[in-house]
Amino acid sequence: MENLSAATQVIIALIPVVGITMAAILIFFAMLWKHSENKLAIKNNTYRPTEFNLKAFSLLAGLCLLGVGGVLSALFIIIEPVSWNILGGLIPFIIGFMLIIFFKINFKSEK
Repeated sequence: MENLSAATQVIIALIPVVGITMAAILIFFAMLWKHSENKLAIKNNTYRPTEFNLKAFSLLAGLCLLGVGGVLSALFIIIEPVSWNILGGLIPFIIGFMLIIFFKINFKSEK
């Protein structure tokens, strides 16, 4: 980045800020929309609370985090075997592993 002009460096630095801001705005308006739908359903006596499937969520989130964490860990180990960057892959890997263990332990009693 030493060869780039100051304006280019500013633009490159602003890309993540703009992306995060746009995502936050999108999430805000999606939540506002859902809230308006719920208020209208309550007024019309047609409201049904949504059910959260913890079993499916813990399995899906665990598998996704396990996959992403495994790939990132392998990539960081290939690039630089001993560095703090490996934590960027190990943290989601361990969280995914723990969610799968939670899924196994918590829902074993349902069978």
